[in-house]
Amino acid sequence: MATHEITTKWNGKMKFVADVNGFPITMDASDKAGGENSAPNPKPFVLVALSGCTGMDVIAMLRKAQKEPTYFDMTVSGSVSETHPKQYENIHVRYILKSEEDNADAIIRAVKLSQEQYCGVSAMLQQSLPVTWSIKLNEKEIFTNQQS
Repeated sequence: MATHEITTKWNGKMKFVADVNGFPITMDASDKAGGENSAPNPKPFVLVALSGCTGMDVIAMLRKAQKEPTYFDMTVSGSVSETHPKQYENIHVRYILKSEEDNADAIIRAVKLSQEQYCGVSAMLQQSLPVTWSIKLNEKEIFTNQQS
């Protein structure tokens, strides 16, 4: 079984720097919370991890199918609870791509496979909260798994 381990060091006030395989990731709190607002708060890194995990899955599958897009962005949003512990209550991933129209089915399939089978971050999150997604291809919504 593989194990991931990181180290995190306190740098004064509310600033922490995590070492992830030799790459520093800085976190801080707002001035109001005792920090200096010099880096992101920790909670959005959950959204970052999800976007990286699913994005890499989707690109890998589309490359393998020789249907790599010319443009690929994602927006990931999470609704935060009003009360403590403040946590995400739901998350939505929006995949925004530009590609040949003929690639629509392959794109939908790659996103579904990532979200339902391959992305470990999404799998972990889905045990705790709803994770929905939608796909926009060439400025047109082509898929959503959101509840209406």
